[in-house]
Amino acid sequence: MRLVKIGVASVNATVGAVRSNVDRCIRLASAMAEDDVTLAVFPEQVVGGYAAEDLVQWQAFVDSQRRELERFAAETTRLPTVFVLGLTVGVEGDLFNVGALVHRGEIIAFVPKEKLPTYNVFYESRVFSRGVPGMELETRGVFCGDRIFQFDFGTLAIEVCEDIWSPDGPMRRRCYSGAEIVCNLSASPFRAGVVGTRREMIATRASDNQCTIAYANLVGANDGLVFDGGGFVNQNGRPMLEAPRFREGYAATVVDLDRTIRCRREASTWRSDLEAFRREQEPVHVYVLPEKTADRSKLRYPAPPPGTSFFLPAASLPAKTPRDELLDDFHDALALGVADYYRKTGAFRRIGLALSGGRDSLLTLLVAHRAAELLHPELEGAALREKAGSMISAFYMPSRYSSDATQNAAARICADLGVSFMVVPIEDAFVRELDATRTLLGPDGPEPTELTKQNVQARIRGQRMWNWSNTSGALFLQTGNMSEKALGYTTVGGDLEGAFSVIANLPKTVVIALLERLEKRFGHPGIRATLDTTAGPELAANQSGEAELMPFEVLDACLYLYGAEKLAPNEVARALTSVFPERDPAALAAWADKFARLFTQSIFKWVQSPLAIHLGSLDLDRERALQLPVVQRTEWKGE
Repeated sequence: MRLVKIGVASVNATVGAVRSNVDRCIRLASAMAEDDVTLAVFPEQVVGGYAAEDLVQWQAFVDSQRRELERFAAETTRLPTVFVLGLTVGVEGDLFNVGALVHRGEIIAFVPKEKLPTYNVFYESRVFSRGVPGMELETRGVFCGDRIFQFDFGTLAIEVCEDIWSPDGPMRRRCYSGAEIVCNLSASPFRAGVVGTRREMIATRASDNQCTIAYANLVGANDGLVFDGGGFVNQNGRPMLEAPRFREGYAATVVDLDRTIRCRREASTWRSDLEAFRREQEPVHVYVLPEKTADRSKLRYPAPPPGTSFFLPAASLPAKTPRDELLDDFHDALALGVADYYRKTGAFRRIGLALSGGRDSLLTLLVAHRAAELLHPELEGAALREKAGSMISAFYMPSRYSSDATQNAAARICADLGVSFMVVPIEDAFVRELDATRTLLGPDGPEPTELTKQNVQARIRGQRMWNWSNTSGALFLQTGNMSEKALGYTTVGGDLEGAFSVIANLPKTVVIALLERLEKRFGHPGIRATLDTTAGPELAANQSGEAELMPFEVLDACLYLYGAEKLAPNEVARALTSVFPERDPAALAAWADKFARLFTQSIFKWVQSPLAIHLGSLDLDRERALQLPVVQRTEWKGE
């Protein structure tokens, strides 16, 4: 047996906080060494934070990362564990996103990322250069390029995030050259469905390359990206470890590297491919490290968990459905996004929102409350309730159109959570602003339109929230959802306002589903009180969002088919007849056309909206996942 203990660390790094980030790494490094970890893998760009974007063009920022890496090496000189961690390094005219190999106080090598993503939320090829096979460079006395590394426990390769997502990545040639363990340093943001995709992809790569993969992921939020952390160790297709997500820390497991070698000898197809590689390509150079690593004599063979056997898995306990699991992930991701935005920005002393008694602002409040719990993990019970009351303020600002039902629902949920609640009517201000609008239009001008009257109410509320937040130093949360944002069913200067947008990339149907899930989990009566009201903005009499737009399930289907699948409006209409066979095809076609028209006309509003949390492969942040020109026509749409 050749037993090796592998640790994967999730670190909540902040962009630019190089000293604090490395302090976190040093604490985890010490803990892992104390735990007899042989090889410890940290996330991508953990020293400088991710995504630094154009900040890497500041030479001082790049230099500070090298300086802090040297401090990490110095602080871990006496630790026998082998460490791999991510940062940016400069070599002449290149900037590389690298994994750094550190052992016993020495920075041994930098291995650059080869696959640079430039899609969805990623822009890496804008600032980074690619590593290439066989590259051998040097920066201030340290090798930078394509090598694998032989220690007394085995041979390892280093790669960075996207490298593992391509079947033709560097893993293949490095494993054919003798690497047994592949350390993948990742900063992979949370998005719907990504956990299962990661798990399956890593298992596939470990099986295809007959190797052990150690995958470490960044945790925490920066701007609108939420990194869910966690990590995996998979040996030749067999899952050995799945680390907890949405928390900082590490997890470790023992593997027998002799099993990796045995699996290679048994896999005749792998050996045939190896023969072809040897005939056609040069192997990756092996760097032999003579220094002794951690004592492995006390490691124990990785036995199955209690209650299981080598041949039978454990009896499964009642598990959450995939739907509930995803909804819980959304809740965790949103709360972590708000908590880290509040904490890392350092500009705020409290949190506030306009609470309408409707679904969107209710979910935003519930997320803010969970964020307060994350910001104060030392508190619970009455102490936590008191902190929430002093930290979160909710304002209900009724006009003549506001109902008793929404006011009661808003008051109920604030009482449930213990947060501050205040009723501040806007009726008088509404009348004054309408009179001022008539003055601007002139004595012979038109009467303010019904739409203007609705928007006046929203803008009064938005202005009041800004005035309050400016004085109180509060993070003003914008509460609109993705579906209504997509169609411009929102007011510039009104409910589109805020410093940070919490659910702007969460479709309306998911908002409702998540509220139902949170009611089931926590039982707050205020959630049910809100769900029992009519979904609408209450800016006019008897207003219904579905009546003015379209049924929410149809709206969200249009959003997916048009925005994510990139179907033309006529194709959307045809697809809708399959999704909703019980509905009138003519009505579906009209809704599809209406969606495309409003979607295109509303892009000018998106670019004025606050930064939002990224949750899926599609979002409406113009600088993130879906980049569309503001000025466009849809003459291309087809008939």
